Amino acid sequence: MDIQCVDWQQGDALQPQSFEHLFPKVDGVVHTLGTLLENNSYKHALREGNIPTLIRGLFHSFTGDSGNPLQKKAASTGYESMNRDSALRVCAAFIASPRRTDLSDCDQTRPFIFVSAEDIFRPVIPARYIETKWEAERGIQQMMRENTDYRGVYIRPSLVYHAHLRPLTTPAATLLDLSAAIHKKVPRSIPTPSSLLRSLGSTPSGVSSSSSPFESIANMLTIPPIHVDHVAEAICVAFESQDVRGIVGVRRMRELIGWPVDGEGS
Repeated sequence: MDIQCVDWQQGDALQPQSFEHLFPKVDGVVHTLGTLLENNSYKHALREGNIPTLIRGLFHSFTGDSGNPLQKKAASTGYESMNRDSALRVCAAFIASPRRTDLSDCDQTRPFIFVSAEDIFRPVIPARYIETKWEAERGIQQMMRENTDYRGVYIRPSLVYHAHLRPLTTPAATLLDLSAAIHKKVPRSIPTPSSLLRSLGSTPSGVSSSSSPFESIANMLTIPPIHVDHVAEAICVAFESQDVRGIVGVRRMRELIGWPVDGEGS
């Protein structure tokens, strides 16, 4: 699609009334808003390939240090607001909106597609990142149970890479893709790094609602990365396919876009 054909509209996801007049005109919604770190400097670092800035952002996130004692984290940019509350508010407003009968087939369910994530980044990325993503999934699913004319789709990519838009992700993606391929080839009877990590993480810590960080690292080693364009293609297919609903992991995304999966992914 030519970007010139896109009808750009402005609004606040935490205040969906600012664009709720658009909902009756659409067949569905794709919600991509979210943040990996509460310190947004990492986004610029990924685009620019700035390794020192990225490391500094990761360090501040890991230690809980904002980097400036005079700055306080804005509530609207935290994990709860960005990853969970924005999605729940937009979804609720979408469901509450009237539906134009002349827009499309009234027998079709209207999709709400939420870009979530696989649990692969802990402990480098705080657990609240994935916890708030999955809390949003559960909240959306509860709304869907009460509104059968709608369907929730939860896209769970692993590491999303792009050589030009996110140059720092390409080397990591290459290594993780190799790791996933090797793990896939190893017979189940032979211990692998991921199986050992899962064994170490099998004892509940009782500290967090999340599983052990060892589980997250094991996922990172076994779930292949995915190109940002392939995530977009999978979202488009899911949007048009009435039978696609619920969690869509990397394996399912590859199936949707016609890639051979041969048992890899999730």
